[in-house]
Formats: sequence, C-alpha cells, structure tokens
Amino acid sequence: MAEAQFKSQLTNELKVSPEAVQQLIALTENEHGVNGIRIFVSGGGCGGMSYGMTFVEEPMPNDCVLEQDGMKIYIDAVALGFLEGVEIDYKTQGANRSFVFKNVFAKTGGAGTCGACGAAGGGCA
Repeated sequence: MAEAQFKSQLTNELKVSPEAVQQLIALTENEHGVNGIRIFVSGGGCGGMSYGMTFVEEPMPNDCVLEQDGMKIYIDAVALGFLEGVEIDYKTQGANRSFVFKNVFAKTGGAGTCGACGAAGGGCA
C-alpha cells in the first residue's frame, strides 16, 4: 500500500473570500516579521470546535499553505482535517465586523452540539 503524500500547497481545500483576504492583508501589512496568518482549530467535546487565527512569523514543518492575492494562510495538517470544505468570509453588520467560518461541519458532519450534554448519565462521545 502506497504511503499518502503530504500536500503542503493547498488549492481548493478551503475557501477564503476576497473580503476576508483583503482584511487579512490589512492586518498583516503593518506587522513586522509576519509571514502570514495561521488558522487553527481547538476544543472539541461538548463545546464543539473553536476556530481562530494568529500571526505567523515562521511556518512549521507540517504546515500547509494557501496563497491568495499575496496573502499566505497556514494550516497545520491536523487542523486541515477539520477545515476542509470551510469558507472564511468577512462580514460587516453596523458597527460589528468579524471573520465568519461557514460550513464548519462539512467534513465532520453533525450539528455542532452534543444532545447528551447535561443529561443525567449522559456525556459526549
């Protein structure tokens, strides 16, 4: 059986809207030593997964990179498993502005909640 090839250059595994790319570029252009943005996944269990972003100075050996309009977006290989099919957008509603992760359950399925949490004898699998 052939071993799976590590794919460091991403193409269409996740989508980033032009508005989100524009905002990411604006965030990084005045940061010295920043090479791009890392998208990460944390949590799990009853609270569900949390998605976030941070600045990247140096990529890690197991990072995958998506380059779009000069912006480098890094995702480690484990997080990519939870992010495939996700679209990252940037929305403005009145004074509120935020990055929005859409379709976060495309790969894993489910509704993002745990029906048994809080129930007597229940728990998250």
